[in-house]
Amino acid sequence: MEMKTKNLMVSFVATAIVLLLANMASAAFTGDLISSGDVKIDGVLVVNATSEIGVIADDTIVVQVFFTSQQNATDVRVKAEIEGDKVDVEERTNSFDAEQGKTYTKTLKLKIPSELKDTLSDEIILNIKVWNGDFKSEWEGISLRVQRPSYNPVIKSIVVPNSIEAGDNIPVDIVVKNVGYNDLNDLFVTAKISALGIEKTTYFGDLIPLQEGDCASDEICDASAVNENDEDTMQGRIYLKIPFDVQPGTYTIEVVAANDDATMSKVKQVVIANDFEANIFTSGNDLWIVNPTDKVVGYKIVPGTGASVNENVVFVPAGSSKVVKVSGEGDFNVNIFTISGQLVSTANFSGEKSSTTATNSVVILTVILAIIFLVLLVVLIVLMTKKPEKTNDFGESYY
Repeated sequence: MEMKTKNLMVSFVATAIVLLLANMASAAFTGDLISSGDVKIDGVLVVNATSEIGVIADDTIVVQVFFTSQQNATDVRVKAEIEGDKVDVEERTNSFDAEQGKTYTKTLKLKIPSELKDTLSDEIILNIKVWNGDFKSEWEGISLRVQRPSYNPVIKSIVVPNSIEAGDNIPVDIVVKNVGYNDLNDLFVTAKISALGIEKTTYFGDLIPLQEGDCASDEICDASAVNENDEDTMQGRIYLKIPFDVQPGTYTIEVVAANDDATMSKVKQVVIANDFEANIFTSGNDLWIVNPTDKVVGYKIVPGTGASVNENVVFVPAGSSKVVKVSGEGDFNVNIFTISGQLVSTANFSGEKSSTTATNSVVILTVILAIIFLVLLVVLIVLMTKKPEKTNDFGESYY
C-alpha cells in the first residue's frame, strides 16, 4: 500500500512537471510557422512569458529571436513590439525566405519608452511575431520590468524674455525634475551662451525621485525616507549679462544640470538685437565714438600716414559720445583700439582734404586776392589822379 502511494505521488509530480513544461512551452510561442525557438533580451534568455527581465527607461535593448522553421515559407518577417500606456514601440526585419527544418536568428533593436511619471518602476509587455502571408507564430505577453535610470535630472523648461537687447541682464528661468531612481544630491545648474563667452552657475540643492504621496509602494516610501521638505522638482533663476557690443542674431543658451552622479543638458535658441552694433561713426572729417554701455570706456586713436587727430587717447563716459577731429589729405585710415590694445574698428576717410587744410587754403587765397585787388585799386587811382602834360604845337612855317 505504501509503495503504491509512493508510485502515485511520483506519477503526480511527473505529470505536474510535464504540464508545467507544456505551459512554459506554450507561453514561449504559438502558431504554425515555428517548431521551436528562443528569445534573448540583451543576451538574457527569456525562460517563459512571465519571467520579468529588468530594463531601463530610454535605453535601447537588443532582442534576438532564434527559431526553427517547420514550413517552407517566402517573404517571412519578424516583428518586435512593446506595448506602452502612452506609446507603442515597434521594429521589424526585412523580408526573407525560410526553409523547413532550418534554424534562423534575427536581431532587432527597440528603445524602451519612458512613461514612469509617478513610479520608480513598472511592467511593460513585449510581443514578438514571425509571419508571412500563410503562416504565423508569436511570443505574446513577455513581461519586462522597466525602471527609471539610477540618476536622471531632466530640464523640463527654459524660459527667457521674448525681447532681448544688447546690454540687457536677462533672467533665465529653469525647471529641473528628478526622474531617476535615486536622490540627486547637491545639484548645480549652469546657464551659458558659449558664443559670447558668458556663463553663470547656481545651486539647486537636493531632489528626491518622487513627491510625497506619489510612492509606488510603502516599501519604496520607507526606503526613500520622504519628508515634507523633500521635492522632486525645483525652479530657479539665473541672470546672464548680454555684452553691449554683441552682434545681433540668433544665439544658443545651454542649460546644464549636474552633480557627482549625472549630467543633463538642454538648449534654447534666442534672438538678440543691438541698435548700436557699431559704435564708431564718421561724419565729414569728424570721428564719432558712441558708448552705449553703463561704464566709462577708453580708446586709443591711431591715424594713418599723412593724417593726424586732435586727441590720441579718449575716454567716453557711460551713455554718451565723443568727437575726435581728424586732419589729412587724400585717402587715409584711422584705427581705433581699446586701451589694452585690441583693435575695435578702422575708420576710412576718402578723397577729401581735412577741414583744417581747407580752411587754411581759403584764407591764403582770400589774402592773395585781396592784395591783388588792392594793387589794382592803387594803380587805378594813380592813373585817374595824374594830370595830363601841356604840349606846344608850333607847326612848320614857310616863308
